[in-house]
Amino acid sequence: MDVTTDAGAPWLIVGLGNPGPGYAMNRHNVGFMVADLLAGRIGGGFKRAGKAQAQVVEGRIGPPGPGSRRVILAKPMSYMNLSGGPVNALRDFYKVPVANIVAVHDELDIDYGVLRLKLGGGDNGHNGLKSMTKVMGSDYHRVRFGIGRPPGRMQVADFVLKDFSSAERKELDYFVDRAADAVECLVIEGLERAQSTYNS
Repeated sequence: MDVTTDAGAPWLIVGLGNPGPGYAMNRHNVGFMVADLLAGRIGGGFKRAGKAQAQVVEGRIGPPGPGSRRVILAKPMSYMNLSGGPVNALRDFYKVPVANIVAVHDELDIDYGVLRLKLGGGDNGHNGLKSMTKVMGSDYHRVRFGIGRPPGRMQVADFVLKDFSSAERKELDYFVDRAADAVECLVIEGLERAQSTYNS
């Protein structure tokens, strides 16, 4: 189901993760990885966003002309479980409808590298989504990047805060690139087209 979005309003694309070099390659930080790649594509560097506890890049994606979309890429700097505050501050500042917000995040219940795009729904125990939903409701888009379940008896918290394995890293660049493609498709062509192309 597609949602009616405001064609003239900007899109806020939020990569979820934890700030600091110690977290950079964690599974929980794949949202930051996708945001960094998208920033490179639009030729921007992340900068502190005024009073909001986030880093942002502003630009446009899509073909030149009326088919392009204004986007704000964001990485909350508040730590994952407090992501909602910075995202809501950016939403207010840039006047972004909730339906024009996209959260890019890791997803335990999907196999590694598999993507699922959706609008709304629960948080499935994800602290970043839980925080966002608490402050602005659940009617935002999600690009869910599968990381799989932890092996054996490893705790979920330990698993998501570990770096991708050496075997996973061999394909990580490809999967992050594909996730960035999916975000662009969602913003430019809509949810149904993006789902039919990237939900595998």
